[in-house]
Amino acid sequence: MDFRMMDEQELLLESVREFFGSVVTEDKVQQWCSDHQVPDEVTKGYCDAGFGYLGIPEEYGGVPCDTLTRTLLIEEVHRQVASVTPFLLNSVAMFNICEFGSPEQIKFCLDIYQRTGKPCFAMAISEPGAGSDNSAMSTTARKVDGKIVLRGQKTWVTNGEYTPYFLVWAKDEDPSRKNRNISMWLFPRNLPGVSTSPISKIGQTMTPFCDLYLDDVIINESCLVGERGKGFINLMKNFEVEHILAGAQSLGLAQAAMDDAAAYASQRVQFEKTIGSFQLIQKKLADMEMKLQAARNFLYKTAWDSDNGIPVQMGSALVKRYLARIATEVCSEAVQIFGGFGYTTETRVGRLWKDCRGNQIAAGTDEIMVHIAGRQILKKYSNL
Repeated sequence: MDFRMMDEQELLLESVREFFGSVVTEDKVQQWCSDHQVPDEVTKGYCDAGFGYLGIPEEYGGVPCDTLTRTLLIEEVHRQVASVTPFLLNSVAMFNICEFGSPEQIKFCLDIYQRTGKPCFAMAISEPGAGSDNSAMSTTARKVDGKIVLRGQKTWVTNGEYTPYFLVWAKDEDPSRKNRNISMWLFPRNLPGVSTSPISKIGQTMTPFCDLYLDDVIINESCLVGERGKGFINLMKNFEVEHILAGAQSLGLAQAAMDDAAAYASQRVQFEKTIGSFQLIQKKLADMEMKLQAARNFLYKTAWDSDNGIPVQMGSALVKRYLARIATEVCSEAVQIFGGFGYTTETRVGRLWKDCRGNQIAAGTDEIMVHIAGRQILKKYSNL
């Protein structure tokens, strides 16, 4: 097999390193985490450089792009920044609106995206009683006198503290479990009955979370995104690629931790030797490198399968689970190599560990990935 990257991919990664090399310092990253957002000039610059348009359909000003190239991009972005950034979710949000929105909705959202580099809306899916179990969703969209009335609560709404709009998934009329008709609605946050409350996290602080409360919010039927009742199907449509990209994010974070740990082991002196000369530290680094190489091969192979029409329902779930877990383990060992210094805010590795640990929950928990992959594994081996 040929593992060499295409010239275009090499140039893309070189451009990513050049862009973030000019805008990122550790002090700035810490400030962005403290502010819970990336400055507009950075997100705008990211889009102006073309990175934010990769994968968006060409007819909407995007750049056609295969999954493997998007995977390489997301991995390198997170290696350079060394923290979970909003850039992956931004591209997912814009891809969704381009995929399912009306021409007017697409134009409206893209105009704002081009001006700011940020989606104008936050996606609101999860609820306090409905995380992995989407059938337990209780937020409803009821038709009353020609209007739509939204009622319910959403949680883990990323970027919802400052976006001017929300894209909400809600059940049509009936909140019962048997109702699988879910629709998507795009509406402004300044409507009566809309309120939010921030959620504090131990990691991934560059992207804020909030609860969203919808107290009989009245919207027009024109706020519907896509076909009514097909919101859950639409949500699931792109999950396989999103799981692959989530794996790429984890890998980039883990690689950043490896970069720091190996450099520190070559510099830190104890007992008149660098700690990297001790066999136990070398074993840690060797195990970390093994995990990174195995994870990278698994990730790239699954992305390649996706691009070549090979089913990845099982592979993408396994990739998401495996890479999130491996990344947490690599970052934990990086903290150990730094010793007490690694357990302070003076190094990146502690932040990386917390961010990677969150990826074992975000975008589908490890347990749900087992559930998705397990069914496919049983089908695979029952046909032998």
